[in-house]
This record gives sequence, C-alpha cells and structure tokens, in this order.
Amino acid sequence: MVRTRFPGLFALVLPLALVACGQRDKDDRNLDSLDNELIEAGNANTHDPAMMSALQDQIMVDPSLARKANNDAVRPPAQPLSGAVPPDGIAAAPAGAAATTGQATSQAVKSTPAPSAGGCPQCDAAKASLTLGALASRQRDRRTASCAGTMRYSAGWADRLPTDLPLYPDARVSEAAGSQGDACALRAVSFSTGASLQQVMDWYYTRATNAGYSAEQQADGGQHVLGGTRNQDGGAFALFLTSRGDGGTDVDLIANNGH
Repeated sequence: MVRTRFPGLFALVLPLALVACGQRDKDDRNLDSLDNELIEAGNANTHDPAMMSALQDQIMVDPSLARKANNDAVRPPAQPLSGAVPPDGIAAAPAGAAATTGQATSQAVKSTPAPSAGGCPQCDAAKASLTLGALASRQRDRRTASCAGTMRYSAGWADRLPTDLPLYPDARVSEAAGSQGDACALRAVSFSTGASLQQVMDWYYTRATNAGYSAEQQADGGQHVLGGTRNQDGGAFALFLTSRGDGGTDVDLIANNGH
C-alpha cells in the first residue's frame, strides 16, 4: 500500500478542483443563455406584424420628383468632342464682297503698288520674331519699338485697333496684344482670313492711304510687308502677310498712335 506523505494536502486540493469544475459549467451555461437572448432579440421583429408589413410593402416613388432628380448631374455628351478647327471661309462673304464689306463700303479699293526694289528688311524682322512683342520691338518706327516693352497680351486688344485700320472683315484672331498710356497707343494682332494675300493687301492699302498714311510694299518670296507712317500724329503701321496653301492669308498687323 502506497502511503502519501501529506494526507491533509490531498484532502484540501480535491474539493477545490471540484469547485472549479462546477464554476466552469456554470459560466458556460450563462454564456449559452446570453447567446440565446441576443438571438431572440434579433428575431423579435419577425413577430411584430407592423414591422413585417413595413418591410414587405413596395417602396413608394413620386414620379414628379423622380423626373427632377439629378438635374445638375454631369452627363456624357451625345457624341465625342471634336477638336477640329472650322475652315476660315466657313462664314466668309461671297467672292469679291470682302473688300467692300463693313467700314470699307464707301471706299473704292485701290491696287497696291509693286514691291520696292530695296529688299525686305521687315521680312527679316518677322522671321527673327517669335511673338508680337518681339516683332513690334523690331519696327523702324522708334515710338512703336519703345512701346513694345509694355505690351500685354489679351484678345480684347483686337477690339481696340484704330478705326482707320480695323480687322479685315472675315478675320479670325489667334493672338492680340497692346499697350496704352503715356506716348503709347500700340496694338498688335495676329489673324487669318480666307481672302487671298492680294485682296487683303489692297484692302489695307486703300484704308491706310485714305487715312493719310504713307504706304510701301516690301516682299521676299512668299512674305509681303506693307507699312507706312502718318506725319500729323506720328502714327505708324506695319502689315505682315503670308499666303497659305488653301488660298487664304495669315496676317500680323501692328499699329501705333492711330485715330
């Protein structure tokens, strides 16, 4: 027979073990009861007739309000956006009418004299200039050149050209700049037109000479320049013209101190 050396200790440990087992069983039963209570609480609505009726009924929609929904929402376009630029002549006047349109109505168009024999220094200035401001700074007229440093770019300057040297009737402006203040009344505009180079040059030659400007043509290949001055107010202008492959003309117009 095996005898324990601590019979009293064994008698003490055994009851404690039994108590612990009983406590675990009681805790498990309490957890099961809590789970059941939570499940019953979640299913309580299934026994509520009012709640069940509300959940199962159809959703009511007001058609008049539905038609007003998302009025400000961004919708895709009906077709892909086109970045194409319409041709210059899309809104042009009938052939031959451009030179007698608008402010030129009362002026019989004159033919521009042939280019001078002294070459085309102004053509070289145009080739060396990347901007309207640079082109203005290279003008022979000192006032124009000195005002070029204060020029600011904005399409609005195209609407402020001198009345005696306005935009060509079907001009499409691509860039404009100007300066106003002190001794400066400088305007510079780049535009294109569906009219031929000779039509545009004759139109401006007529307006310039009728307004008291001198006018001289220079040419170098496809580049033509028409320019002149007016003694009575120190006005000056320069017109740079280049023919395009489609028969139209690209133009840079610089005018200073015109009225």
